Amino acid sequence: MAVLASALLAPAVSTNAAEADSTIISGGSINDVVVTGTRQAASLSHVPMNVTVVSREQLTENFQSSILPTLTQEVPGLFISSRGVMGYGISGGGSGSLNLRGLSGGSRVLVLIDGHPQYANIFDHPIGDAYQTMMAERVEVASGPASVLYGSNAMGGVINIVTRKMHDDGVRTSVNVGAGSYGSVQTELSNQVRQGRFSSTVAAQYSRSDNHRPHMGFEQYGGYLNLGYDINPNWTARLSADVTHFNASHPGTVSSPLLEADQWITRGVVNASLSNHFDRLDGALMVYSNFGRHKINDGYGPNSNGNQPRANFFRSKDALTGVSFYETAQLFEGNHTTVGADYQHIYGYAYNTSRQDGSVVPTNFKAGTGKSYRNEWAAYVDIRQDLLEWLTVNAGLRYDWQNLSGGELVPQFGIVARPTSGGVLKLTAAKGFRNPSMMELYFYGTNGNVELEAERLWNYELSWQHRIGRFSYKANIFYLKADNLVGTGLKPDGNVGRINTGAFEHAGYELQASYRVTPNFSIHANRSYIHQQKGREQTGTPEYVDYLGIRWQLGRFGLNAGTQHVSNLYTGSDLQTFTLVNATVSYSLLPSTKLWLRGENLMRQKYEILAGYPMPRATFMAGVNVDF
Repeated sequence: MAVLASALLAPAVSTNAAEADSTIISGGSINDVVVTGTRQAASLSHVPMNVTVVSREQLTENFQSSILPTLTQEVPGLFISSRGVMGYGISGGGSGSLNLRGLSGGSRVLVLIDGHPQYANIFDHPIGDAYQTMMAERVEVASGPASVLYGSNAMGGVINIVTRKMHDDGVRTSVNVGAGSYGSVQTELSNQVRQGRFSSTVAAQYSRSDNHRPHMGFEQYGGYLNLGYDINPNWTARLSADVTHFNASHPGTVSSPLLEADQWITRGVVNASLSNHFDRLDGALMVYSNFGRHKINDGYGPNSNGNQPRANFFRSKDALTGVSFYETAQLFEGNHTTVGADYQHIYGYAYNTSRQDGSVVPTNFKAGTGKSYRNEWAAYVDIRQDLLEWLTVNAGLRYDWQNLSGGELVPQFGIVARPTSGGVLKLTAAKGFRNPSMMELYFYGTNGNVELEAERLWNYELSWQHRIGRFSYKANIFYLKADNLVGTGLKPDGNVGRINTGAFEHAGYELQASYRVTPNFSIHANRSYIHQQKGREQTGTPEYVDYLGIRWQLGRFGLNAGTQHVSNLYTGSDLQTFTLVNATVSYSLLPSTKLWLRGENLMRQKYEILAGYPMPRATFMAGVNVDF
């Protein structure tokens, strides 16, 4: 262990010289082309938003089936809660909650797949287990509000999964199989084809784990499909679908364990798009539908406590159907003007079923009907103008209207300067918002909480990014002020329910750096700091997170290792500080075949991310990856 810890403090590596040449920092080059910050492809050196790009090489180098562990390491300011070896699950404990710059909870960070939102009606929150590596070409994380382009729930930022596509003629197939601690198994199979104008990606995965505590089993399987056809050089049609199902058991806290706390969850999405690419025009029309089926047994305490099994299952069905259109035009020299419009119909139905005979038992959700819906319309404009060769300004405005929450006007401003070769300075001010979820509006109280207002915040940010030869770094500072955050409290009528809890302020900074020592050896590091207003601390928010990692390719051997130090993580009941050391070793048995071994928490730290849920000590998984 001491040898590994010493290695992490030494300069380190890139496994691919070409990749190293293009990487300014771990997670993005100033010349990288992104789509998240503007809707149309643009260089990071012209985009005012702070966007971190995590490539497919980074997503796959540790042979993780989920993208979330990699994002936790590579994106400063992003922290994701977990409670086991494998599987995030849902409900009790809030596992899989996305926390970006201290904005946590179910739906203050919006997950996108190819630009369309991944949340449904009743609870609004994303499902961590649905975001699999098999579908991702890269992930773009925009820190700070992105509500001008993406509307509600993007108040803290967005995580945009850009899906895999085959760009060159041929056939590629990949198989990855692994097994390890606590009966954990992961398997993934993908196939990509490109022939002329037609391309396809098909993938399937299966994973399971007993996890490290009783009554904590997890099993998941899913599939992904992406079909594309280039109608002509200017028009492309695409159809994609992703479905995942998992069974998870929730063990409760150590002090209050649960039995039969089981979850059966199915989530899926279908998306059809038609995009155009001309010299001065670039845009797309997308039609998409997300759907979910949820069956949950909330469980009971051991019989010694006098508790009895639940009589009913909680069930819910929801769907989000949307249409999104945008077009970017270069109206004159140095100009990019994007106009867009979004429509969403969001439906949900919550009910109970009897465990004895399967009959439907009404809930108190939405006055006993269990059914709810929302309609949202929005229009926006985003203008980016190069005033000088080294200076770009940006301004955006969105008007968003929902039948329950009313209208919301959302502005955004940004300045990007390139004063030196390889250097970029950004200054932004942006508003974000989130409409209350149906659960928040209707689950508490006889009459619900229909008086809830939308959550709102303003974020101000200054960043500097620079490359000097083989060394690159990025630094940004931010200040945000939020108002009307929804929480649980005492309502004016004396009943407990959901209320707007008032304002809070956060400030902090994020640092990233990367140094390529040799074509086969590089080091990368990042740090985040969040100062929270006393008495307004957000659960799942750490004060400091430091990460130091290496990539080293020595002949047929590869090493990807890192250490992450988390200081003063607020769990809701106490502060946790811990250091994790993870490492993956690979060996190229054949040009197409790699053997790999991954170890996590190698220092056997005792810690909790969620109060009452101890994390596992050292765990291991070994496997083989074949590409042909």
